Amino acid sequence: MSEIADALRAVESRDHTRLDQAFAEHYPDLKRLAHARLRGSGLEGSLQTTALVHESYVKLASGAGIAIDDRLQFLAYSSRVLRSIVVDLVREQRALRHGGGVDVVTLDTAVGEGLAGTMDVIAIDDALEALGRIDPSLARLVEMRFFGGMTEPEVAEALGVSVRSVSREWQKARALLLTLIEE
Repeated sequence: MSEIADALRAVESRDHTRLDQAFAEHYPDLKRLAHARLRGSGLEGSLQTTALVHESYVKLASGAGIAIDDRLQFLAYSSRVLRSIVVDLVREQRALRHGGGVDVVTLDTAVGEGLAGTMDVIAIDDALEALGRIDPSLARLVEMRFFGGMTEPEVAEALGVSVRSVSREWQKARALLLTLIEE
């Protein structure tokens, strides 16, 4: 098992030393992921990249430990945690405004080309949840590519499949996601 898997298991025993080491080792990658999640989300003024990374640490440290075997799986899991934090914050801001969708908060990412560029974070999250019910493996791929900012080769390595398979599945996932967002 890798150091990351050991660190995440240590969370269960509340020994955060190893988790601290894993976060320190992958901190630049986590900041890159957090920055990608904040860019265009409408939260840039109210939440900094560093704060989002630290919030993900707190969420991971307070939750149940999970087995992650390598760097890419750690980043994939981290992207899921970051996504949930951003979506929760957007929902909270909308609730506070009492206007719901008066000011649409958007998510813009280069990986999302073909997904109309700028979209509503909540609409994307809802569509991703629906996609997960239809095809969980496609939803996981979207999380890694769209929310995690991982490249096709990184996703292929994390999932243990060929880059060509990831490319085909990515095209399929984007088409399904667009359909679900439009509904």
